[in-house]
Amino acid sequence: VEEQRARWERKRSRTARELLETEHKYLEQLDLVVTFFVTILKAKGTLKPAVLDTIFGPLESIYAASQILSLHLERGNLGLALENFCQNLELYGHYAENMQQANKTLEEQLRKNKSFRRFKKLQETRPQFQGRKLEDLLPLPLQRLHQYKHFFRDLLENTIPDNAEYQKLAKTVKCVSGVSEWVQDIVRRRENTLQLRRVQKLLKGQKTQILVPGRWYIREGWLSVVPSKGEELKHRMFFLFSDIFISTKPCHPLHPLNSKKLACQAVYPLHQCVVDKVFGHTQSQGGLLSLSFPHKRLLLMSSDQQDINDWYRSLTAAVR
Repeated sequence: VEEQRARWERKRSRTARELLETEHKYLEQLDLVVTFFVTILKAKGTLKPAVLDTIFGPLESIYAASQILSLHLERGNLGLALENFCQNLELYGHYAENMQQANKTLEEQLRKNKSFRRFKKLQETRPQFQGRKLEDLLPLPLQRLHQYKHFFRDLLENTIPDNAEYQKLAKTVKCVSGVSEWVQDIVRRRENTLQLRRVQKLLKGQKTQILVPGRWYIREGWLSVVPSKGEELKHRMFFLFSDIFISTKPCHPLHPLNSKKLACQAVYPLHQCVVDKVFGHTQSQGGLLSLSFPHKRLLLMSSDQQDINDWYRSLTAAVR
């Protein structure tokens, strides 16, 4: 038991030391943005206060919280460090929420504001930046949040339950996991919106509305439609979302406006769909899926068995 406790203590000390060392490095990088951008821009008035707030969000508050955390860790006050850290964790969620707008505003200012463009270029040539751009430094808090999750979990795993700091560590791990999930959800939603917009742009005209609240993009790909009467197979591009399944075909390659677009053929709601695998159960070449809707039955084929299996899984999950 004593040997095990000693092992835990060694691992815990190593993790605490690594946490402090990486916190110092993180602070140095945040300091570059706060000192050479936020503080000077405020003094110079190059950007309007609202624009400055949008680009940097709560970065100064995150920097201040990190300084306090670092100070407590240096003094060995892990309990105080954890209490203060938990109180400031929400800043990371708000920072993530603001990130998309921050990037958009930064791009806009670099395009329109000549003096800011010059200022940014000048600051980035300073030796302290070591060739890094402002765009490389702004995502740092979200990367650090991910590291915190692992550090505090490791500290908890190597802390004896009767230790005075055990409960505080358990609470911190729970807080970090909660904020981390919040941030991941923001990222997922943002990526989903980008996918919906991309598909909307691919479709000819605006008749089919893709950007609908609550809709999730799942997958897309080419499948062959097997006609009911002995006609030729029809090669179609399909898009699967959480609530609908869309069949499209390429527009004419010589069309002046839509040569690279897809024409929507049909939109199938998934709430009354039944998916069956007709063949593709064995190690044969490809497979065939049957999709039954109230007034229509689709037979979809692929010569790639892995592809048909993936479609089957995605469709059954979406219908369910």
